[in-house]
Amino acid sequence: MGIGGISIWQLLIILAIVIMLFGTKRLRTLGSDLGSAVKGFRKTMSDDGEATKPGDEEQPGNAADDAAKEK
Repeated sequence: MGIGGISIWQLLIILAIVIMLFGTKRLRTLGSDLGSAVKGFRKTMSDDGEATKPGDEEQPGNAADDAAKEK
């Protein structure tokens, strides 16, 4: 038995049908698009995690104070 009662042969038949319907080029493009989307999502999540570390948060009035100091 395979995953959830589906045997390996049934999975291979489903895979063959999907390849015949969509073609290998379209599946390859879909896979690369999905991979780049996941990579972008992970990068965004890690950037957000770094930006909100405790102690790195700016106080609300600091931006105005910094602008006044530069003048």
